Amino acid sequence: MFWCALLLTACLGPTFETHARGVETHTLKGSSRGQSADQLSIQIDSDRLTLSVTDVPQVYLYGVIDADAPQRVAALMKSGKIPNGSDIYLNSSSGNLSAGLALGRLFRAGSMVTHLGKPRRKGEINTAVCVGACTYAYFGGLYRWAATGSDRIGLSSYHTMDPAVSGIGQAQQTSDEVVSYLKDMGINPSALTPMLTTSHDAVVWLTADQMISSGLANNGRLPLTAKYQPSATGLYLVLDQVDRHGEHRMTIECKRGLVTLTAINQVGAARAKDIVARGARSYFEINRQETLTQPRDGASVASDSVTMTRPYPPARLEYIIFAQSVGAWVGDSNSAFRNGFTFYLEPVRSTLKDYYNACWQAAPWPTKQNPNP
Repeated sequence: MFWCALLLTACLGPTFETHARGVETHTLKGSSRGQSADQLSIQIDSDRLTLSVTDVPQVYLYGVIDADAPQRVAALMKSGKIPNGSDIYLNSSSGNLSAGLALGRLFRAGSMVTHLGKPRRKGEINTAVCVGACTYAYFGGLYRWAATGSDRIGLSSYHTMDPAVSGIGQAQQTSDEVVSYLKDMGINPSALTPMLTTSHDAVVWLTADQMISSGLANNGRLPLTAKYQPSATGLYLVLDQVDRHGEHRMTIECKRGLVTLTAINQVGAARAKDIVARGARSYFEINRQETLTQPRDGASVASDSVTMTRPYPPARLEYIIFAQSVGAWVGDSNSAFRNGFTFYLEPVRSTLKDYYNACWQAAPWPTKQNPNP
């Protein structure tokens, strides 16, 4: 376990400072006067226009992640200048690992959303780079957006590891700290090992696909969950996912001769009323194909949620169980407006299959299938 863990911190060295070779480090002047060039700069955009578009401040952290950076960020969070749920944009190619971990824990405690990004400066290339301590700070975001465009995020790699090198005890302590941190952030440390061991470069640059598939990024969504239980008349499956805009749920109830689909989109009472008022139709989706469409009265407001319920032919249930995605939406007549959610089902496929088999035992139905769900 030690050697696997040590892969994550082998390049840190006894000072725990991370510097990515081949990456130009840009030290920008911070928004705070008198701030040293070797300190992390903090810029908070919370003007009226920004808040009208994003609802939360846009916080830019850039430059060197110094040992005192977590204390400064914590003070801004405590004062309310960086409220919970803010968008954090990171751009740093060097810094103190322990400070990076501490920043990540602050981000998670505040349900922050982490991105790569840098303040726009006239005449500058707007490419953000996040390596080492910055990458671990990024992992602290409750919602983490994968790098896009020319932005780059990476982890330090290494070629060999000699157990006799000086500072090995200190390195092991650091490795344990990193592994514990990743687990606390809901990230499997083993997911990083293949990326680090197969590279011959000083920095392993992570692609968006790698980050999504390994759970390093979630692009604004927590993992989809699925569970089922007996109901008074049959079996009841609940699919549930939380993202930064609310909680989304779809239930499937099977009972003798009948399957019922219900969608619950928890977006807040005011937003739910607005969605239903603007919607001219509501529908479910299976593999992005619209189905079970109803006019305006097919969706309603229940407390703080938009809800819709439809009967579904039992003989077609397997089309949902083996679908790549299912969703529920409210839209207008010309599709200029729509609001809802889509679930990608592969992560809960095993539970779906178990539910289908249990449904068959509880409420048998004809096996002849319609080729078009």
